[in-house]
Amino acid sequence: MLHRPSTRFALKLIAAAAVGLVAAGGAHAQSTIKIANIVELSGGGASAGTNFKNGVELAVKEINANGGILGKKIESTTADTQSNPGVAKGLTQKAIDNDVFAIFGPVFSGSIMVSMAESRRAEVPNWTGGEAASITMQGNPYVFRTSFTQATAMPKVAKYITTKSKSLAVIYVNNDFGKGGLDMIKKALAGSSTAIAAEISTDAGQVDFSPAVLKAKNSNADAVFVYTNEEESARALRELRKQGWTKPIIGETTLTGQKVIELAGDAANGAVAHVGLTVDAPNPEMLKFKAKFYQDYKYISDHNGIKGYTGVYSLKAAIEKVGKLDRKAVAQAMKGLKISAAKYPGIIMDVSFDDKGDLDRESYIVEVKNGKQEVVATLPALSAAASAAPAKK
Repeated sequence: MLHRPSTRFALKLIAAAAVGLVAAGGAHAQSTIKIANIVELSGGGASAGTNFKNGVELAVKEINANGGILGKKIESTTADTQSNPGVAKGLTQKAIDNDVFAIFGPVFSGSIMVSMAESRRAEVPNWTGGEAASITMQGNPYVFRTSFTQATAMPKVAKYITTKSKSLAVIYVNNDFGKGGLDMIKKALAGSSTAIAAEISTDAGQVDFSPAVLKAKNSNADAVFVYTNEEESARALRELRKQGWTKPIIGETTLTGQKVIELAGDAANGAVAHVGLTVDAPNPEMLKFKAKFYQDYKYISDHNGIKGYTGVYSLKAAIEKVGKLDRKAVAQAMKGLKISAAKYPGIIMDVSFDDKGDLDRESYIVEVKNGKQEVVATLPALSAAASAAPAKK
């Protein structure tokens, strides 16, 4: 009997300690902003996904070093989709189960098209590097771009094409990304002086581009537009040079990326592309990013690294506009959001988002010279170009 009071007291102390631990755990969980990096680290998208992941992590490191967001640090986790849409969907669900505040990735259009249904259902903001126009055409209020949609990019590159070609062969990859690009370049060129001479389909991961290049040559087109993923773009460039193609080779971001230049070697020289992002842009903040990325990862980032980096800074801007950690309110704040690089240097360039989650900002025409991208023209944001155009009478 003498031991019972002390036993009761000990049990009370244990219970009180347990309550304290639970409270502390809850406070700890609320003291960080959890984000999930769901990207392609293996398979056909490994180059794109790895760059995107590194860009996200660089931004997280910087933001945390400068006090976080609303005084809270960002906690980032990374998972590999294996460049498989089904895996991406499962990993998105797992991230939601872990109560993340936001998701970054996947980069491939085919994967985000599948996985974003899960983030939408859970009302979790989701930034993607995918460029297929169809991604934001479905009215998903929780998906946001880190790069141009094809519907924005193709009118810009089409203007350049019309100055170089009257007859164009299009080599495209037969997936959501490639088919969307084909549709948009055809739409952008409709009614122009440039006709499509051939539409040449290739497979994702295709190794042999000799039949595709032969079809382009036989079309008698005076230029070729290559719209494939990075690894395939390098193979296409090598095959074009092998078969003696000397006419203009034009593309979008994936034709002249850093990885493509490395894989294609001298075959990349002379290729011209419209790019939304390049580390060689004549922009002081971009050059700072290039140096910081190289310092941390010991290689030069491609456009995917910039996508991941600026995506996290757009999350920061949206949260700070709302003033609290509310996923639904942050998603709503992203619609119509304008972010100034003067206020948020990490966004690199002034950017605006529309009500679908698509973005608008300046972009560039680049040419590969001596194994490097060289900016040959800076193009204004479409909204700026429209406002500067004279009114029609």
